[in-house]
Amino acid sequence: MPGSPDRRRKAETTDPGTGAPYAVPGDGERPLKKVEGNRKEGSPQLGRHLHRYQAIDEYHADTGLPITLLCRVLGVSRSGYYKWRRYEPTADHQENTRLMTRIRRLFADFGGILGYRRLTMTINRRYKKQYNPKRILRLMRLLGLKSLIRMKTSGCTKTSYKNIEENLLEREFQAEAPNEKWVTDITYLRYGKGKKAYLSAIKDLYDGSIVAYHVGHFNDNDLVLETLRKAKAAHPTAHPLLHSDRGSQYTSKRYRLQTTAYQMERSMSRVGNCIDNAPIESFFSHLKTERYHRKNYAHFQALCEDIDDYIYFYNHERYQKKLNSLAPVEYRNQAVA
Repeated sequence: MPGSPDRRRKAETTDPGTGAPYAVPGDGERPLKKVEGNRKEGSPQLGRHLHRYQAIDEYHADTGLPITLLCRVLGVSRSGYYKWRRYEPTADHQENTRLMTRIRRLFADFGGILGYRRLTMTINRRYKKQYNPKRILRLMRLLGLKSLIRMKTSGCTKTSYKNIEENLLEREFQAEAPNEKWVTDITYLRYGKGKKAYLSAIKDLYDGSIVAYHVGHFNDNDLVLETLRKAKAAHPTAHPLLHSDRGSQYTSKRYRLQTTAYQMERSMSRVGNCIDNAPIESFFSHLKTERYHRKNYAHFQALCEDIDDYIYFYNHERYQKKLNSLAPVEYRNQAVA
């Protein structure tokens, strides 16, 4: 009968000029491209079938195949497609478009190390906004952006049994004021063709800032003592509790004499308890994940310069939620103001 569903369906799938059936994608003709899952970057115009509507639109323009047929092939409704075509950007859509541009730029500027929480803090600080972290996370997912993830590490320093101290810190990693509690340790870094360098650092538990550090060719007493001298020069009136592991440098007679002269109270981790010194281990992990493991250093000077650059960033530009979205030095300056 005229106008029956069967006749309409036949008309939609045949060429009115020749009466021959259209070549449906997947029947040996050009495949339908850019369907759901093939696009790497999303759009703030959300919807379950967004990618399918875009594919239909582009394929129809290229081939002239009927919209109804393409909708049926991709399993979407014709009315839904035309509703998408008539969509006009709302104020929220336009704001999301601008926000996605900022997210993409900042993510690239920071080398892909920002997760959605720190990216939210950075955007809110830089543009004087109050975006919700969930919104930033949703848009990052649309853009296909994922931050670097720190890998779990293991292993503890071998202990010495001379000049050891009690664990006075006892995992109380909060401090009430700057220079009240410091933690220190050493990590090794490679450069050139398998050569090793050693980074000694001291971290303040009040704000998480690195108060002093030194890079050397040898893991010896001089490395640790030079770090101590730098810390004392930067904070001449400080007399903190200084916590370390039981490595040979920290149980040496020279370390004991130097800390006593500086009026610093010593504390040491228990045997086999790396978590007793977790804050400084956390800093080394951030350094290696966000900077060191992403580069190759041809010589010692290049490694030192990059460590200088990262520690400046860590102290002055790396915003932290627990510090009220401030960088460590900003938070410290508030306390002493």
